Amino acid sequence: MRLIIVDGLDAVGKDTQARMIGKRYSERGERVVIRSHPESDNYFGRKAKRALLGTSKLNTIQASMFYMLDVLRSVRHYYRNPHYDTLIMVRYLMGTAYLPLRFAKIAYRFFEHFVPTSDYMFFLDAPPEVLLQRVSKRHELELFETADELLKVRKKALILAKQWHIIDTTPSIEETFLEIEGILKTLDQQEK
Repeated sequence: MRLIIVDGLDAVGKDTQARMIGKRYSERGERVVIRSHPESDNYFGRKAKRALLGTSKLNTIQASMFYMLDVLRSVRHYYRNPHYDTLIMVRYLMGTAYLPLRFAKIAYRFFEHFVPTSDYMFFLDAPPEVLLQRVSKRHELELFETADELLKVRKKALILAKQWHIIDTTPSIEETFLEIEGILKTLDQQEK
């Protein structure tokens, strides 16, 4: 099974790129499943989504905890599932970047050894001002969708993402996907 991880900050285009990646493999005849955390199809995902709409420190802790449980649930149900050829996980390890840096590094290392990883790990990036412009079009802002939070979380995430393919999503959706697709082609060739 091919495991593809698409991660990054809010409004960077993770779900859009994950769908385009999924379509690429589906059109090749592969069976693809996309899990975009937090998911609404289970208790942990719903609790994480609710916590993200709050503003307290407790909401931060709850969002992080339930998010991680949601990811673990997806790993348990979908990783190495014989019904799928490609599993695309959206919002996976970088949820740890929302914790204070000291804890973020520890949590990242713990989960990195506890959950499956692959060479197909993409961290989608854009400057906070671009992300703020994108999130301003939403009806409801989440806990970490402020200029200060985006800046802090991005800094921590880039420290954690050293072994990832870091993709700038400032260009158009299509240009971003072309860059990702070039990496996918190379990785697919190496996989054979």
